[in-house]
Amino acid sequence: MRGRPTIYDDKDVLMKAQKVFWTKGFTATSLEDILGAIGMGSGSFYNAFKGGKKELFRKAILQRREAFNQFKEELNKSESPIDLIKDFFRSISKDDRQTHLQGCIIVNTVVEMASLDEDLEKEAVTILKEVEQMFTAAIEKAQKKGTLKNQTNPAVLGRYLITFWGGLNILRRMYPDHKQLIKQIEMQLEIIS
Repeated sequence: MRGRPTIYDDKDVLMKAQKVFWTKGFTATSLEDILGAIGMGSGSFYNAFKGGKKELFRKAILQRREAFNQFKEELNKSESPIDLIKDFFRSISKDDRQTHLQGCIIVNTVVEMASLDEDLEKEAVTILKEVEQMFTAAIEKAQKKGTLKNQTNPAVLGRYLITFWGGLNILRRMYPDHKQLIKQIEMQLEIIS
C-alpha cells in the first residue's frame, strides 16, 4: 500500500531551497540543510525531486530566470529603458549586508560549477547570456531613439553590463556598504549615459 501523497507548494519549496543554495552554494549545502529549509522528509524529497539535490538546484536557479523575464517585460514597455537599467544597478547598493555577502546566485553558480558540473554551469551561463541579450536590445532601442549618446555596438555594451554585473557581485562582498558601492556603480554607469 502506498503512503499518502505529499502535497507541497512547488514555488515555495523552490524559494526556500534557493535561499539555502544562495547562502551556502551548491557544494556546501547538505541534504539536511535542504530538508530543514523546505520542511520535507527525505522520502518525500526524492519522490518530488528524482534527480535529488542537483535537480532541486537546477530548478532553483531557473526560477531566477522568471525575475529576469519580468524585468525584460518592463524594459520592453519602457520609454526609457536605460533609466530602468541604471535604477536596477543602483538598487543593488541599497541591499542589506547579508544580501551583499551572498552576491548573485547565477554568477556564483558559474564560478562554483566551472570545474564541478558542466551542465549546471551551462544553465547559469545561458541565463546570463539571456540577460546580456536583454541589455543589448534595450541599448539598441535607446540608440535608435537617440536617448543614448554612446553609439558603441549594442552587443559590446550589453556584454560590458554583464562584466559590470559579475564584478559588482564580487565588489559588494568586499565592500557591503551603500556609500562605497554607489560611487562605483555611478562611475560604471557613465558608459551608458
